[in-house]
Amino acid sequence: MHPASVAAEATGARQGGPSALAAALAASRADTLATFAACERALPGLAVPLLAELNPPLWELGHIGWFQEFWIARNPERALGDRASADAPRTAPLRPGADALYDSSRVPHDSRWQLPLPDAGATRGDLDRQLALTLQLLASAGDGDDALYAFRLALLHEDMHHEAALYMARGLGVPIADPRWQPRRLPEPPGCLEIDVGTWRLGSPAGAGFAFDNELPAHEVALRPFGIDAQALRWAEYLPFVEAGGYGQPQWWTAEGWRWRRARAECGPRHLRRDGKVWLAWRHGLWQPLELAEAAVNLSRHEAEAWCAWAGRRLPTEAEWEAAACSRPEAFRWADVWEWTASPFSPFDGFRPHPYRDYSAPWFDGRPVLRGASHCTQPRMRHPRYRNFFPAGRNDVPAGLRSCSAG
Repeated sequence: MHPASVAAEATGARQGGPSALAAALAASRADTLATFAACERALPGLAVPLLAELNPPLWELGHIGWFQEFWIARNPERALGDRASADAPRTAPLRPGADALYDSSRVPHDSRWQLPLPDAGATRGDLDRQLALTLQLLASAGDGDDALYAFRLALLHEDMHHEAALYMARGLGVPIADPRWQPRRLPEPPGCLEIDVGTWRLGSPAGAGFAFDNELPAHEVALRPFGIDAQALRWAEYLPFVEAGGYGQPQWWTAEGWRWRRARAECGPRHLRRDGKVWLAWRHGLWQPLELAEAAVNLSRHEAEAWCAWAGRRLPTEAEWEAAACSRPEAFRWADVWEWTASPFSPFDGFRPHPYRDYSAPWFDGRPVLRGASHCTQPRMRHPRYRNFFPAGRNDVPAGLRSCSAG
């Protein structure tokens, strides 16, 4: 997919007016509830194991509605946009005691399995009331960026959680039938794009609607000429590394990556296994023949780096990725998988945290940046300047890679 089509809905989410936002909020909620219903059908009692990469689906559902209410209906400073105080006293929630259940900043992850959560019917009722109040407030909010900031934040937050629900569902074997969230075949690799921009203005420009705080401020970055893949790596290009024994050869791995590899039982990519000469993928709760033309996915950054070392390539920096995506939109395909970069997630010079302080600042710990989007990402989230970030060892996320020439 190319940025001209991929980023259109993202621009609307970040710059659209009240009517467009109202439609997007309703559509986002419909997708949230549809994916939750798929989990209800497949998971007896909605029970999931206590793992760091999971949340209880019922908690996730309640958190989404709580977040929207906390930042919109309960926020007395929402009209100030990103200048609002994070600590402004909130009005009482619609559900008494909701803060003690759903505030992710204060409710420890492992405790979420023991919380006295409302049942699914009551939680859906809460979400209905919360969305109705949100839409009522949106209708009288005005159309300035400050007035709409909290509504855009809540929309994109829900979209992020929907993607997380989709990849958690895959790991749990929950069938997801909606064709929008299925991986796509990629063409044969068209070769490298040669990029020579000299300098690149990295980040989101001021005054262009909503931006996450970690995208700001935009600033100039010097770039040497580089060659970069025109699309993400497919299984057809990744699996020769596996078949050549790459997962057992420490010379291709960083020291951290080899420790990660040795700590894991499986000796290959997550959700894949080999049956004779046939590769199978875990999908919809079944082992199915792997489509080699799909983008390689569920790879950690360690695996991405190891493949690059084996192939004599390297990962792009996030500035290189953004420059290629924005300067060569006719040739640079993205939004098949999140793509690991060589850049650490760190604040740009002049960074100022927005009211939702826990979104970025707690995670400036050296974890890598991912760029792009995946087949599980809502189109509204697919923005070429969006910075995603996960620890290098995460392989439950629908992430893969593209590479640059090593020179």
